[in-house]
Amino acid sequence: MKSPFYTAEHDAFRHVMRRFVEKEIAPFAHDWDEAGEFPRVLYRKAAEIGLLGLGFPEEYGGIAADQFMKIVASQELARAGAGGVSASLMSHTIGSPPIARAARPEVKARVLPQVLAGEKISALAITEPGGGSDVANLRTRARRDGDHYVVSGEKTFITSGMRADYLTVAVRTGGEGAGGVSLLLIEGDTPGLSRTKLKKMGWWASDTATLHFDDCRVPAENLIGEEGQGFKIIMRNFNSERMGMAAGCTGFARVCLDEAIAYAKERKTFGKPLAQHQVIRHKIVDMAQKVAASQAMLEMLAWRSEQGESPVAEICMMKNQATQTMAFCASEAVQIFGGAGFMRGIKAERIYREVKVNAIGGGTEEIMKDLASRQMGL
Repeated sequence: MKSPFYTAEHDAFRHVMRRFVEKEIAPFAHDWDEAGEFPRVLYRKAAEIGLLGLGFPEEYGGIAADQFMKIVASQELARAGAGGVSASLMSHTIGSPPIARAARPEVKARVLPQVLAGEKISALAITEPGGGSDVANLRTRARRDGDHYVVSGEKTFITSGMRADYLTVAVRTGGEGAGGVSLLLIEGDTPGLSRTKLKKMGWWASDTATLHFDDCRVPAENLIGEEGQGFKIIMRNFNSERMGMAAGCTGFARVCLDEAIAYAKERKTFGKPLAQHQVIRHKIVDMAQKVAASQAMLEMLAWRSEQGESPVAEICMMKNQATQTMAFCASEAVQIFGGAGFMRGIKAERIYREVKVNAIGGGTEEIMKDLASRQMGL
């Protein structure tokens, strides 16, 4: 359907993305999931079509892009039904914005071109084993020692944590609370940094790790922004992350809908196609209704963001809306597939395993509700 939000430029990029996903990701998604990783060369291929540079400064190899171009990217990636690939391939979209926004010019010039060219991998490291989303009370400490910081502590559930070359790490440089939090760029080969791979319910192709910092010496020039300003930078990062997650979740929900429709037309039970059973038709309509509502909410918030607004409450609600839509559609798709939906190898089964991480990552449903209610003055 025609939309007032998408131009010919958006449509052209969608075509490029679709060909890329159909050629470079979809045929291999199942094997990569079973292997627990995807080839590092995929980053370079993604960079070649401009995917990695979207929204980053052109002087470092980025490409000017509005919110709708980013929605196109997220939702076309979702067509492969491989959330683990999307998560790690695009981990720089949460790891590198703080660098582009607040790092020293020489650090930007050294790091960003390599990341946006697909030569290096960027990741964000905030969550800690004992803290979850409680960023203001993180414990990983960075002590100033001359022209270095000495970092000690742990981070966990870090996407691209095993092979990231650049880690944007939240550390405590000051006292308790949000005002004591800073951001440091820590390079992957820093002595004292070790990593432990984590096994997960879903996102198998995405490497996820616990990071251990044992008196890592980090050059003071790698401080991102000013000391004590890290919390503000992190919070600004969250809006973009949640919009991206909402776009992806709505895309995954649509994949489940499309797969369910195709299967319902082919599969015959009791002498007729599944699609001719009223209960199945009703399930599909319920799925379509939720996908359409989520997409409409997503696009309106993207438009508002383009107008300079920062609708934090609505973005939090949008993330919940999208993850709930994904959960509903994945469950109904597997139900429509029946026994076949319980077998590994189809997109709906893979997406079903990946539902919960989206409702947790970037802030749990409960945190989203609390943030939204606070923004509403409650």
